[in-house]
Amino acid sequence: MQEEIIQAVLEGKDVLALLPTGGGKSICFQVPALLQDGLCIVVTPLIALMKDQVEQLKKREIVAVAIHSGMSRYAIDVLLNNCIYGQVKFLYVSPERLQTEIFRERLKQMKISLIAVDEAHCISQWGYDFRPPYLKIAALREVHPHTPVVALTATATRQVRDDIMEKLLFRNSSTVFQKSFARENISFVVRKTEHKEKKLVEILQKVNGSAIVYVRSRKVTQEIAGILVKRGIHSLYYHAGLTFDERASRQDDWIQNKARVMVATNAFGMGIDKPDVRLVVHLDLPENIESYYQEAGRAGRDGLRSYAVVLYQDADVTNLQLKVEQSQPSIEYLKSIYQGLANYYQLALGSSEGESYNFDLQDFAERFQFHPIEVYGGLKKLEEEGLIQFNESYYSPSQVHIITDHSRLYEFQVAHARYDAIIKMLLRLYGGEMFSGFVRISEAYLAKAMKTSQKEIISVLQQLAERSILVYEPSKDKPQVTFVLPRQDAAQLPVNRIRLEERKALLLAKMKAMIDYVISSHRCRMQMMQAYFDEDTDDTCGICDSCVEKRKQDNMHDFEEIREEIITILARQMLTVEQLEERIAPRHHELFVDVVREMVDEAILVYDVNWRLGLARTN
Repeated sequence: MQEEIIQAVLEGKDVLALLPTGGGKSICFQVPALLQDGLCIVVTPLIALMKDQVEQLKKREIVAVAIHSGMSRYAIDVLLNNCIYGQVKFLYVSPERLQTEIFRERLKQMKISLIAVDEAHCISQWGYDFRPPYLKIAALREVHPHTPVVALTATATRQVRDDIMEKLLFRNSSTVFQKSFARENISFVVRKTEHKEKKLVEILQKVNGSAIVYVRSRKVTQEIAGILVKRGIHSLYYHAGLTFDERASRQDDWIQNKARVMVATNAFGMGIDKPDVRLVVHLDLPENIESYYQEAGRAGRDGLRSYAVVLYQDADVTNLQLKVEQSQPSIEYLKSIYQGLANYYQLALGSSEGESYNFDLQDFAERFQFHPIEVYGGLKKLEEEGLIQFNESYYSPSQVHIITDHSRLYEFQVAHARYDAIIKMLLRLYGGEMFSGFVRISEAYLAKAMKTSQKEIISVLQQLAERSILVYEPSKDKPQVTFVLPRQDAAQLPVNRIRLEERKALLLAKMKAMIDYVISSHRCRMQMMQAYFDEDTDDTCGICDSCVEKRKQDNMHDFEEIREEIITILARQMLTVEQLEERIAPRHHELFVDVVREMVDEAILVYDVNWRLGLARTN
């Protein structure tokens, strides 16, 4: 639907586009923005995703910048000036930045061609990931009332869709584009088992190709990856606690198929465009259908047959119920967490609006005697209420911006010979762009080029900053807490009690829908997904575990007949699946595939190295 969406945007219509994960949503606003004069503002809560898209655009020589939490006021000031007076085509901005005075004032001077709202479900309190700062997007329309808005999301119920259009003040000429939630090439499977690790290994041995295994805790990512490696399955683990370099290196190795399996928390996967993922396995139950649909949808983006599997046991249902309960703390607990943050950073009342701080959850919990899991839930709820922003995995490279002009810089170099060499090296390596804005630098590379230590380079850059020659922002690689609003009086914390109760009821209902999906065994799983998103259909997918089992029961005679024929033929010689099907010539292709799959699952049949099927040898 990309072409139709682009055309509607070019006609000046407000557009809501519901496209599945991997459906190419960014093209739907990037192309029309490039075809028009002016700047496109892209609102997204995902810092990693905005950084990735900015880099991709820059590689195509398209000028794009990003403004988000963790940046200094000066850096934001420079980038906003460039959006007014420079050639910037795309401004990516996190929703909490829309509220700041500096952004509101500069917005009036910008020529805006399009407003794109990514992850648009975040604007609705009926969605699973509501964020109050998203409600401020409507203020953009007050300043630029005739600028079209395109809102994009992968997952939204009818209630959420209506809420998105209402909150974004869609005009009468608005259009909704919705692709079916059905993923025809993904086989959704649920297996109840008391031995999840053993079952996981079995599945990975039967389904070839790249895989993602999702678990809930950081510790378990390492444990499961270790188990798989011992079984000869090349695996890596990934979570928000790793350094930026570790995360980037592992992600690249997996994307390039140097490692087959990535065992990860849900910190992994957003914005990753790998088309040939054949298998996504969840060893812990997701909290809601929306999250599961997005994560499972990372399989099979190339359109080829893929599998999305949930492995669970009875204890997982109880654990999920407990986790969701813990994620909904009382108002009194929220006040104590907020006061703890104020004490942790020693913040005065009314201070620190827009300021970001490194955050160590374990240290914070120990210092104020909180339980880490409940602290996490409290931070997420404070974020949901628009008081703070909490980024678990944050990375910002070192940057430099020369704030003096060429002639004064030359005078400084002549007067201070000890700084001359590094200034010349900066200009040689990073060019004149440093005069117009921030440029990424590498202290390690500078040190190597100047045959000195990295520590010395950092010291000299800090000295130049103190002398107002440049602005130096060292790299950050720790979780960040950003105060969206000025520091509040915790006793009078501005939280919406009614909304908190409504949100708790909503999230419990979403959890129940996830549990119902898992424990159900009679209805097509894809049909259940579609029904959840208000897409009514009588069609079944034919490839999920429920459909396969139903086909077996409805054709038991044919099923047993094919099974006997397979045993008879393979007792004499080994054949590929294609050769075997040609020999048997079954009336139902899918039934034949079901029989083969079940016989492989039961270890009656095995594959050799040339992917020929044969009977398993028994002693």
